[in-house]
Amino acid sequence: MKGYLGNEKATRETIKDGWLLTGDLGFADADGQLIITDRIKKLIKYKGMQVAPAELESLLVTHPAVADSAVIGAPDERAGELPRAYVVLKPNLHVSEDELQKFIAERVAPYKQLQGGLEFRKEIPKLAAGKVLRRVLNDELLADKTRG
Repeated sequence: MKGYLGNEKATRETIKDGWLLTGDLGFADADGQLIITDRIKKLIKYKGMQVAPAELESLLVTHPAVADSAVIGAPDERAGELPRAYVVLKPNLHVSEDELQKFIAERVAPYKQLQGGLEFRKEIPKLAAGKVLRRVLNDELLADKTRG
């Protein structure tokens, strides 16, 4: 790609030092395969640090009682955003919010901890393709804050 036709600003923002910046985050595995794990725009900005929601979601579902999870950035005046989790439990299994908070705290850096809270749900809103609808969770959170 040489650039965007008639849009020099978009070209400058997208192509830097010969690299096409797609906004994807990922890594190369041992076989040299590129694995895309998240998008930069989805990153939670906590006090200048970046927290990948997918990292926390992946960690939450390793807990034996957790079936599914989603993580968003909860707005915060001082920090910018705080990681906030939504969790679906497996049938007939129970775990407390404190237990899950501790589970995460033992496995991540302090700035990645779920300081925005944790909420248990019956399901995580998703598209038919399985993509988490973070916008729905953000809208619900903002609506709850304006109510109370």
